[in-house]
Amino acid sequence: MKTLVLSLFAIGFALQISAQDAPNPEEAQNVKMPELVLVFTKTTGYRHASIEKGMKTLRELGRKNGFVALQTDSGTDFNPQNLGNYRLVVFLSTTEEVLDDAQQKAFEGYIKNGGSYLGIHAAADTEYDWPWYGKLVGGYFESHPEQQEAKIDVVDTSHPSTTHLKDVWMHFDEWYNFKQLNPSVSVLMKLDETSYKGGKNGANHPIAWYHEYDGGRAFYTGLGHTDAAYDDPDFRQHLLGAIEWCLKRK
Repeated sequence: MKTLVLSLFAIGFALQISAQDAPNPEEAQNVKMPELVLVFTKTTGYRHASIEKGMKTLRELGRKNGFVALQTDSGTDFNPQNLGNYRLVVFLSTTEEVLDDAQQKAFEGYIKNGGSYLGIHAAADTEYDWPWYGKLVGGYFESHPEQQEAKIDVVDTSHPSTTHLKDVWMHFDEWYNFKQLNPSVSVLMKLDETSYKGGKNGANHPIAWYHEYDGGRAFYTGLGHTDAAYDDPDFRQHLLGAIEWCLKRK
């Protein structure tokens, strides 16, 4: 079924080119199909109301930037044949146990074959009994205080996800405290725990990071709990930069 859906998508994309605008044969050889991004939104614990807004945002970013975001709530889409269609898999606020053993193995194979992973917000509240995933995402959710504004120290502005940001970013969100942080990740942004109440990671409280892991690329951002976050131009650009890095465009 998934193969059929992807085939229909390809036909639909081709039909978007009107007869008037159709390229000549030489130009047609250079027409590129948009890259496919699988957005996984399955939850078996708390389900964030912002998933719908996040999905809408990813679709909008894709239409403007040459990729197509396709949503699934089903772990059955995690098989070698289907995953091979995608350049990137996004875990959009997934929670708790979302993949069985065979599906986990398929996803591990996808990353080992050069696939990419992007985790958003509650992706860190996922698969606590799967150590490989814990290292991939870079850390697990431990707790959070009430939603509030906090000061983000942008410690690396050279990455595509942070080049648009100043050294300090004030942002309102739900701020995760983390456990089992992977020391091998490259941290992009940290929370200043003196700027809000309820932080538990101390002076070194990462909130966004990236790394090369087990053959593929992985990126995580702890932002994205609220609908309003996805209306923030800085957060949208943060996501786009992360996606472009994961797609190996930058």
